[in-house]
Amino acid sequence: MSRSPGGRRPADPLKAAEAAFKKVTTKPIEGPAKAPSIPGVKESVTLRIDQDVLEYFQQDGPGWQDRINAALRKAAGK
Repeated sequence: MSRSPGGRRPADPLKAAEAAFKKVTTKPIEGPAKAPSIPGVKESVTLRIDQDVLEYFQQDGPGWQDRINAALRKAAGK
């Protein structure tokens, strides 16, 4: 007779065996497949940054979002 680690038998050995079998044979539910990144396509996001950092990138006028993107790209090693 095999006993569980706590020294007690399962209340219903058949249910315990079925549960163990289901646990190792059931394929985990996967989320939706991640779409591949398309070069040059930009995504709109909300980003909270310090006011002085924003002012630094905006001081040269239009294109400040592109400058922030370029700085983030460089920091990411891309």
